[in-house]
Amino acid sequence: MGELGRQAGRAAAAADDVTNSKGFEAAARVGYLASGLLHVMIGVIALRVAAGGSGSADQSGAVSAVAGSPGGAVLLWICFLGSAALAVFLLGEVFFGARQRSGKEKLKHQLKDGGKAAAYGAIAVVFGTYAMGGSSNSEASAQSISARLMTHPAGTALIVAVGVGLVVGGGFLVHRGATRSFRDNLKSLPPGGAGSAVMGLGTAGYIAKGIALGVVGVLLVVAAVQHDPQEASGLDGALKSLLQQPFGVWILGLVALGLICYGAFMVVRSKYERM
Repeated sequence: MGELGRQAGRAAAAADDVTNSKGFEAAARVGYLASGLLHVMIGVIALRVAAGGSGSADQSGAVSAVAGSPGGAVLLWICFLGSAALAVFLLGEVFFGARQRSGKEKLKHQLKDGGKAAAYGAIAVVFGTYAMGGSSNSEASAQSISARLMTHPAGTALIVAVGVGLVVGGGFLVHRGATRSFRDNLKSLPPGGAGSAVMGLGTAGYIAKGIALGVVGVLLVVAAVQHDPQEASGLDGALKSLLQQPFGVWILGLVALGLICYGAFMVVRSKYERM
């Protein structure tokens, strides 16, 4: 048992060394670039929809647009590998980065990095699917999963819980943008006016992403209450639902611009993130 423990300790130390290496950190930073590209593309598609055009303003639509661009195949693989590396890096933080903490602070750190690892892992899956020649439909998947869950009372309750969680998460992002607390994640800022511009991008971006996430959550709750899977839209349906509101074109346009700002902020974050 003692030998097994020592071997496990050595394996953990080796894994920690790998995730903390300069090369792996550089690869993980590419994951922020991939996320930035994804959000910029979603914002561009949403802006096109606001102007009367068409398109799927979600991860699938954005990655599909990247795939169809010149050099898209290579870019997909780069984004896939970067997102996967960032997900693994964050998982390393869950297991190794919290060792100097204890109690509630340790749990908070692990939950935060675990959630981010899952998010970037999901982004990696989307990029990887398209890189290998596949495709996906976020809206259809959301409705299909919701339909299956709604056949059971516990499933309906789960959808409501997820929806409420997304609304709370969206509110957190809006607060993070409004208070500019995202600055804590950056080790530094570009000098002069460039630093102020980065803070402006982050503020607009976090608020816009929070609004979009909150709308997705509201639609999930509505779908569960009305027992209608068609109402369970993903990001594309949530953004397009803004068009049904008073001044909807302007609201969607502003949110779209905010998502583009968030994407630009993520590009800067890839260099200045505290890792």
